[in-house]
Formats: sequence, structure tokens, C-alpha cells
Amino acid sequence: MPPDAPKLGILAGGGELPRLLIQSCRNQGRAVFVIAFKGQCDNETVTGVDHAWVRLGAAGTSIKLLQDNGVQDLVMAGHIRRPSMTALMPDARAIRFLAGGAMSRGDDGLLRTIIAGLERDEGFRMVGVHDVMPELLSPEGAIGHITPTGDNQKDIETAIQGALDLGAADKGQAAVALNGALVALEEQDGTDAMLRRLIGSGQAQGGVLAKMTKPGQERRADLPAIGQLTVENAHAAGLKGIVIEAGGSIIVGRDAVIETADSLGLFVIGVSQ
Repeated sequence: MPPDAPKLGILAGGGELPRLLIQSCRNQGRAVFVIAFKGQCDNETVTGVDHAWVRLGAAGTSIKLLQDNGVQDLVMAGHIRRPSMTALMPDARAIRFLAGGAMSRGDDGLLRTIIAGLERDEGFRMVGVHDVMPELLSPEGAIGHITPTGDNQKDIETAIQGALDLGAADKGQAAVALNGALVALEEQDGTDAMLRRLIGSGQAQGGVLAKMTKPGQERRADLPAIGQLTVENAHAAGLKGIVIEAGGSIIVGRDAVIETADSLGLFVIGVSQ
């Protein structure tokens, strides 16, 4: 990315991903401004970078700050815990974005509505995390030294189909299969929460997690992602491996993911739809 690339606004939720984006832009010499969402973004994310803390529902404040700071490109990064409309307390600008029942849609439907409004009405250009850091995208094949066996194949296929069916309904991106049957589906609280519910239950011992892009998904936001914590939770739940979509999923902290998966004996593979 050339140093004269348009200034990037980062709409930052929780987790490591916004920090990786900020560091990547520093390395590239690209100017950034961060909207850190209160109650979502981690304090350490915005250390030493131009930023403002903004309530999630205060869209008008966020847009003015982005415009005043010369932002042209926008990227969404990090976990956002979806609030109720009451907890969101949307301002007039947010209400305009959410008109027509957007909050009742799945995550992809809601994000499509927000992205369309930011581009059409506010003049920003939305980009994906992978546009800024293409190296985060999963490759195809084994990621690390552990590979699945023939015994895992049925669970791999079942988990992939379960994740795709869930995504087609815009309800989630991940599923767990064991002995050729689905045993868990991702809910609104995310993949790691699903895995934590399985820990100690024995329901997934020897199973497989698949995390796939929703069919027809808006790929500039909320691509399926795994990180070191995902691997640790999968192991604690008794899983044998993780399947992610090659070229359509993000690996946050790839070296740590590989080292952890290898040390725990889990396979991690990228597959194409």
C-alpha cells in the first residue's frame, strides 16, 4: 500500500484484529483514525493512535469525526456485541441507517444496510480487512503440521454443510459435527462462546469445527475469523480439528495459531466452497 493511500478510518470493536490493522498501517506509512466503540473496543487498541471513543448508537458523532479527520476509506474490524435497540440508543443518523427493520435482520443483512448508507449517503468507500491486510486470508490446505485422517472426513463434510446452511439463513458462520451429525451451531454470541458451552459436556469429543463464509455474504465486513483462542477452546471442547474457508476466512495471529494447533495436536485446514 503506497504511503499516499487514502486515510483509513477504522471502526473498532474488540479483540486483536483492529490492533493488527493499526500496526499494518503504521508499517505502510498509511494515516489512520480510529472510532473506538465504547464497551466494545479494548483500551490497548488505541494507545498511541489518533482516535475517539464513541457510543455505538451515536452514528452522527462518528461520521462527523471521520469527516473532520479527513477519512476517505472505512474498514470495520473487531468483535461487536449486538445490543438491543433500547441499549443502542440510536441517534437520528443511526435511526436513518436502521430504518426499515434492519435491526431485525441477521448480521449480514444489518451490515449491508450500514455499508450502503455509509457509501451512498456519506461518501465513504468501504473496504474489507483483507483489502488492507491480504496476508490474513486463509490459504488452502493444511495450516500447520497436523492433517485430518479419513476418520475425520465425514465430520468435516457435515460441519461445513451445517455452517453453510446456518449462514444461508444469516444466523451464524460456524458448526460442530461429530460422528456425521451436527452437535452445535453458532449463536449470536459467536464461535468461542459456542465452543465454551461444549467444554466439559463430552458432546463434541473427537468432533470437528467448520467456520465458513455465509453464501452471498458481504465480504467487506465480518468475514469468518479464527485465532489462538479459537484453537484453545476447540481443544478444550475435545475437537480434533478446525476447517475454515480458503480465501474467505481470516486467521488472526497465524504463527500463534499454527504453534498452538501443532502443540495441541489439532488440524487446521483451509477448504474451498
